Parts: sequence; structure tokens; C-alpha cells
Amino acid sequence: MIFDIFFILLITVSVWLATKISIADLRRRIIPDAYLFPFMLCGLALTTFFNFPTDISNGVIGGTFGYIMAIAIGLIFSRAKRNQDSEFPPIGMGDIKLIGVGGLWLGTNGLALALIIACITGAIWARAKN
Repeated sequence: MIFDIFFILLITVSVWLATKISIADLRRRIIPDAYLFPFMLCGLALTTFFNFPTDISNGVIGGTFGYIMAIAIGLIFSRAKRNQDSEFPPIGMGDIKLIGVGGLWLGTNGLALALIIACITGAIWARAKN
């Protein structure tokens, strides 16, 4: 019973934190660490104690892979930004940390699927804006 309450509490806090992250990113184009680190801790607790949505080993591997991959993407975009002016800045550290947290939450397979969906959605949105 206590584990069920703890699980529901973690999910509720995680949904609230994800909403706050989305609102902050939409309004100010930054992802505050004040929301990101508790979101990571909720994901770590869920994967450790409940194996939800993935088990801890897959989550840690996914988080590490996501963080390293996001740093590489960030370096590529920052070099491209130096060569041309753009209205939007390249990927920031909040985005890199969020991808790492996404890997922790979703594991390796879930992170790959989430990034593919995000790229397709971003391309459709960019196409619709122009």
C-alpha cells in the first residue's frame, strides 16, 4: 500500500515538473535546473524501485548515452552557429541535460524512439511555420 502511494506521488510530481519544464522552455527558451534535477530524481526513483518505465540498468545506460549524444550534437550545432547568424541559439545545456534525463526515464530504445518522433515533429512544425 505504501509503495502504491509513493508511486502515485512520484508520477504526480513528475507530471507537474514536466509541465513546468515545458512552460519555462516555451516562454523563456531555457530549461531551469530547479525543475530538471527533481525530474531526474523522480525518474531515478521510479526506475530503481518500480522498474517503471524501464529497469535501472537500461535507464542508466540510456541516460549516459543520451547525455553523450546530446553533447556531441551541441558541439556540432555550436560550430555551425559560429559560421552563420541565426535567430535561435543552438542546443543549450538545459536541452543536453533534458535528453540525458529522457534517456534515464525511457532507456535506450525509448530514447531512440522519442528522438525520432521529436525530429519528425520539429520538421513538420518548422515547415508549417514557413
